[in-house]
Amino acid sequence: MDLVKTLGELKKLGYTPKSIKEELRSNLIDALKAGENKFAGVLGYDDTVIPELQRAILAKHNINLLGLRGQAKTSIARMMVNLLDEYIPAIEGTELNDDPMAPISFQGRQMVAEMGDKTPLIWIHRSERYTEKLATPDVSVADLIGDLDPIKAANMKLSYNDERVIHFGLIPRANRGIFVINELPDLQPRIQVALFNILQEGDIQIRGFKMRLPLDVQFVFTANPEDYTNRGSIITPLKDRIQSQIITHYPESLEIAKSITLQEAALTTSQKEQIEVLPLIQNLLEEIAFVARDSEFIDQKSGVSARLSISAYECLVASAERRAILNNETKTSARIADLMGVVPAITGKVELVYEGEQEGAIQVAHNLVRQAIRKEFIKTFPNPERLSRKEAKSPYQDIIDWFAANQLDLDNDALNEEYEVELSQIKPLMDMVKDCSDAETKAEKVLMAEFVLHSLSEYSLISKKSFHGKTNFNDILGSMLG
Repeated sequence: MDLVKTLGELKKLGYTPKSIKEELRSNLIDALKAGENKFAGVLGYDDTVIPELQRAILAKHNINLLGLRGQAKTSIARMMVNLLDEYIPAIEGTELNDDPMAPISFQGRQMVAEMGDKTPLIWIHRSERYTEKLATPDVSVADLIGDLDPIKAANMKLSYNDERVIHFGLIPRANRGIFVINELPDLQPRIQVALFNILQEGDIQIRGFKMRLPLDVQFVFTANPEDYTNRGSIITPLKDRIQSQIITHYPESLEIAKSITLQEAALTTSQKEQIEVLPLIQNLLEEIAFVARDSEFIDQKSGVSARLSISAYECLVASAERRAILNNETKTSARIADLMGVVPAITGKVELVYEGEQEGAIQVAHNLVRQAIRKEFIKTFPNPERLSRKEAKSPYQDIIDWFAANQLDLDNDALNEEYEVELSQIKPLMDMVKDCSDAETKAEKVLMAEFVLHSLSEYSLISKKSFHGKTNFNDILGSMLG
């Protein structure tokens, strides 16, 4: 870059231009041979989406990433930049990033014709070769492709037959780069028609202007299946011209989902140092999203974005941080009670069906939290619903008997020591934690004890009432009679 400043110097190097698709292909081949992952950070797709994407790039296809919201479609498109050459040469001062060896714009051709080997060059970094446009109903052909500019024609005293009067849109300006259209179905059908020739022939048509402009663009589209029936659709002839359609999906396991959430959550350094989120709480948070994706109250065609778990995690940490600030504690752990603080993150992230609207968004969110607790509980402890009635004594009977004579009031904002003392007084509860779980540290044992109480209430073995930042646990029969 420091030595090559003109076309003549570039020729001496023996530079051979490559198309954008060939560039992506050759760099992907090198990465595969070297065992490099150019899509690091996109988790859960190693055996599904990424191999399909690699095959599409090797086949030099334009790509449509089809999937529900929050499935990293845009992130994948942006990471394709990693497969571009770090720098490429272009003719200085041209609008279309003209290849010095084969300029396509009027200005580029004119400069090479007049200046020859002295034509000045610039070097473009791969980060500048990515263009992204969100498809909205107001997007026009002029925005994407271009239009005749009467002001330019008047100032330069040119007729409309001169291609210099054209003001190019986003796609021509993305020449020799990656162009992404997000939410393609939202693009009006008449605008989608304008993409036909670009995808098939690589040229453009602007009003009645007769010209051929062989653009070199890698197209990537993203779409949501819901859009096919609700807001709009991808017209059939355009779908036919997009060679590869890749289906994305949500995380298939809690471990992958937790990794995504921890990677994407925007926590401050002080939050990371001050708030401890134990694996049990992380599991519960992710379980909420998994339960939501099966809930009869939620529109499954709309999907449950991974952003639900990310926002919920941030709310959980904020809830614990608020308690630490109020109590002037330098360090604390997230509690089961803090899960109530994630309700705002749930209500704004799910689309409810009619039955869900009848229940109400807040009630649906509480139901999801309760179902997650039930589902996670039986992974460690005996399932209360499957205990044999012939057994002389339930493993939970001692805890139930304790509440027959006592009750427990937990202040959600209590100091860590106070919280521990309150839970530790229930000896059968702590014995069960010791016998059935692998909790080792004090924080883990306290959290597990609290978890057992909340879980037993969900299975109607004890009662639970929450009010004014406090939670009361009591004997279920006594609570009903009271």
